[in-house]
Amino acid sequence: MDYSVLEQVRGGLIVSCQALQEEPLHSSYIMGRMAYAAKEGGAVGIRANTVADIVEIKKTVDLPVIGIIKEVYGDCDVYITPTMKEVDALVECGVDIIATDCTNRIRPDGKTLDEFFTEVRAKYPDQLFMADCSCYEEGLHAAQIGLDLVGTTMNGYTDYTKGANLPDFNLMKHLVETCGKPVIAEGGIWTPEQLKAALDTGVLAAVVGTAITRPRDITRHFVAAIQ
Repeated sequence: MDYSVLEQVRGGLIVSCQALQEEPLHSSYIMGRMAYAAKEGGAVGIRANTVADIVEIKKTVDLPVIGIIKEVYGDCDVYITPTMKEVDALVECGVDIIATDCTNRIRPDGKTLDEFFTEVRAKYPDQLFMADCSCYEEGLHAAQIGLDLVGTTMNGYTDYTKGANLPDFNLMKHLVETCGKPVIAEGGIWTPEQLKAALDTGVLAAVVGTAITRPRDITRHFVAAIQ
């Protein structure tokens, strides 16, 4: 297990460079440039989606990468690295950390998180895994079953956390104090002041995506203020 990557991102900003198929900036080349711009701006890591984007980003920057694959299976709500197929692909392209949905929901293949991660850890004992959680109980459970990092990524994205006031600094602080694993703050960070407040809770690092890398959403954010 290469824990040196944790020291590389400690106390810093990880920039999420993602654009889904229906978004204007959907392009591996553009995401590679976005990651390069993030590095030039002082980011300590990149979070990225899909093998194609990750390969392009790794050509462009030498920062640690948190890799995910968003894959929707039918009407299943779990879509962030949901099955072993996505884990295999991410290991193959050499990401430093693999993030996966660790909410309390059944996965597309009918497995629970515990069943899924038992198989994943047995197959990849030396890979770092990050838990994308939506609430405190999920974060605690993910730490207990052996995820290496706990993230607040899914807070507000599950039925039972919808309407959460983001960013949730209390959730970050509570996890830092009790889960026993490094915590990654992610979700709803829109300003430098919120980023600083998140890091002040004691998290290892913080991820900012939309506020930096999604110009359509950034524009809407500004337009909403003047309507």
